[in-house]
Amino acid sequence: MPVLDMPIKELERYNGVNPKPLDFEEYWNKAIAEMKAVDPQIVMTKSEFQSPVAECYDMYFTGVNGARIYVKHLRPKNIAGKIPAVLQFHGYCGNCGEWYEKMGYAASGMAVFAMDVRGQGGKSQDVGNVIGNTVHGHIIRGLDEENPHKLLFRDIFLDTAELARIVMSLDFIDEAKVYAMGGSQGGALTLACASLEQRIAKIAPAEPFLCDYKRVWDMDLDMEAYGELRDYFRLFDPRHERETEIFEKLGYIDLQYLAPRIKADVIMFTGLLDNICPPSTQYAAYNKMQCKKKHVVYPDYRHEYLKDVNDITYDFFVNDKY
Repeated sequence: MPVLDMPIKELERYNGVNPKPLDFEEYWNKAIAEMKAVDPQIVMTKSEFQSPVAECYDMYFTGVNGARIYVKHLRPKNIAGKIPAVLQFHGYCGNCGEWYEKMGYAASGMAVFAMDVRGQGGKSQDVGNVIGNTVHGHIIRGLDEENPHKLLFRDIFLDTAELARIVMSLDFIDEAKVYAMGGSQGGALTLACASLEQRIAKIAPAEPFLCDYKRVWDMDLDMEAYGELRDYFRLFDPRHERETEIFEKLGYIDLQYLAPRIKADVIMFTGLLDNICPPSTQYAAYNKMQCKKKHVVYPDYRHEYLKDVNDITYDFFVNDKY
């Protein structure tokens, strides 16, 4: 078996190296309370794009710190009773994608909600005193603030949970059948969503980002999606005098430490030659999950589309195959 990182048996025991802040639980409990106090001010309008099988809506809600978050919502026509819902999260710097690619779930009788991450490649706002998209640099945004609650990914994680809460409150949604999915950053946000809104029933994260930052650094893979870590140290801490402080602060937004909160049934997908989100970082999160879980491993795949992942996820959500 090819090995980029660790042999599979070591991966199955790996427990992460990034430091966990001592007040981690208090931090996230406070953040969740802040999210719950927000008036979401939901607006849904019919989209110009429509389909014979689904009504399509442009949806906005207000997240923490006042950002307006955009969501593509597809609702099957001729709804009878309450229906399941799928939340979809996109990759780093991207957007929620096209209407057409979401039609399979809508045609199967499920509502779809695909969220643009604030400040990236879609329509959601970044309210960091700028106009327009900031696209990337989101891992390090807020590192120089004394208050760790100003980390941008904290707000992004909360957006996913707020979306889930909104969806569960809709009168045509079966709140016991709300699922989440995504790859790379989308996989990370899927984990975040299920950890912060524990009523999520099923999740299918693929090759998740934002886990075990120090391990990425130790493997010299702070490039591509994690390149901003290297940029940050080169520009703002070139002698690594604050290294311990920086990685501990990143620990607040390290999904390996949110993973134990997940109560959903999980199917997770990992390529063992992934040199963008190294396998050990993904296992650091997976190994901490205490829920019903299954790991689908691709020995010869890097950080790329993993064959059959969409079919397996569809079977998991729609046909209840596990």
